[in-house]
Parts: sequence; C-alpha cells; structure tokens
Amino acid sequence: MARRSTSLAGWEPHFLSLLRIVSGLLLLQHGAQKVLGFPPGGGGQGINLSTLAGWSGPIELVGGVLMVLGLFSRATAFILSGFTAVAYWMVHAPRSPYPINNGGELAALYCFVFLYLVFAGPGPWSLDNALRGGRR
Repeated sequence: MARRSTSLAGWEPHFLSLLRIVSGLLLLQHGAQKVLGFPPGGGGQGINLSTLAGWSGPIELVGGVLMVLGLFSRATAFILSGFTAVAYWMVHAPRSPYPINNGGELAALYCFVFLYLVFAGPGPWSLDNALRGGRR
C-alpha cells in the first residue's frame, strides 16, 4: 500500500469539508433557481408539490443549505445521493445511455460525491463536528 505524504495528509480533512461545502453551494443554486427564480436566467418553476419534479427544488434548496452548514450531514448526503440517482434514472437515462449525451453527468457526479460524504462524514468545518465537541 502506498504511503501518503505527511505534508498533504494533514490537509485531507479540510478538503473533505471544502468538497462538502462547494457541492452544497452548487446544489443550493439549483434549488434556489427552481424555487425562488434566483439566480435569474433559469426560469424559476415555483413549487408544485403535486409532481415529483416539483419536489426537486425544495429538496435541492434545503439539502444544499444543510450540506453547506454541515448539519445532519450523513443523513442529508444519503438522501441527496438517492435523490440525484433517481433524477438521473428518471429524467436523463431515458434520453440516451451515455451521460454526456443525456445531460446527466452532473446528476451522476452529485450522486457519487454525496454517497462518498455518507461514508467520509462532513469534515472538521461543520456544525455536526462542532456539536460533537470537535471530534470527527
């Protein structure tokens, strides 16, 4: 097994937090655009909870905020991983078997980033970590 450089290993937890925060911010933008119409340009669709697509905006918005804060991180990441997997298979996969052709590469990437965070945890820059007294 390869040995890690000790100079880089100390940064690993911090970059785990950074991965969680950036992924949460990007997902939050999807939700904010759908629910609030912000940032402009995407044509906010509002909230219609009678449809499956109507749930996507609130899930992305709330899930993104929770991921940025690092609150309930593992449970949120689990839900978001499943949510983005369902989005891929229901919306993108029927268009083409290739993610680059069906527009689903972002959903697939989100799915696996959030699945990784289920197992890796939120990192040190999180409310979960602060509430546990700084233990990872």
